[in-house]
Amino acid sequence: MGRKWNNIKEKKASKDANTSRVYSKFALEIYVVAKQGEPDPEANQALKFVLERAKTYNVPRNIIDRAIEKAKGGAEENYDELRYEGFGPSGSMIIVDALTNNVNRTASNVRAAFGKNGGNMGVSGSVSYMFDSTAVIGIEGKSEEEVLEILMEADVDARDILEEDDTVIVYAEPDQFHAVQEAFKSAGINEFAVAELTMLPQNEVTLDADAQAQFEKLIDALEDLEDVQRVYHNADLGE
Repeated sequence: MGRKWNNIKEKKASKDANTSRVYSKFALEIYVVAKQGEPDPEANQALKFVLERAKTYNVPRNIIDRAIEKAKGGAEENYDELRYEGFGPSGSMIIVDALTNNVNRTASNVRAAFGKNGGNMGVSGSVSYMFDSTAVIGIEGKSEEEVLEILMEADVDARDILEEDDTVIVYAEPDQFHAVQEAFKSAGINEFAVAELTMLPQNEVTLDADAQAQFEKLIDALEDLEDVQRVYHNADLGE
């Protein structure tokens, strides 16, 4: 499972290099989640989760506050949550999550990104059955044994615990995300290297050099789309 953590880390590093894009995507997600429920994270678990994620990406407080204030102000911008599934080179599989105020535009742009970069769109369910929705929470400064003890004391279950690169990664069921975090916070841990609800592939594919270059171009094209929030895949992109 270490490779899965590396892929998450590599994706995060890639996004960290495009901070303005990251911040704008978080601002939209925060606005939508705050508008759907209460603008108070203590009363809105979905908002609390997004804010925890934003913290790991160092999203500035003023951007977060502006998005929440916009939701409080009753802005009438409405967005649909969409998921697209498709295939890249050499049997690779891709899931694309989007937030959009124009479904036709987004579908057209996603389809074009696949088509122009060696991929093709699939129907709903053609790819997602090969992925598992998973909570992934990483902390630094503790050993695997210490983390296991913290979770056991809090009576919290985890799918797996892995220590790698000075980071201990906890993989858990999605509905255990907040329970895992609260267990750590009760133990005095308030900083997280990663805090994600993600889609992890059940199996990964290894691409040759040409296929990998084309695949990375496809992923970049999808992530560059304004309406796309997150992209998941099953390619092992190496170190």
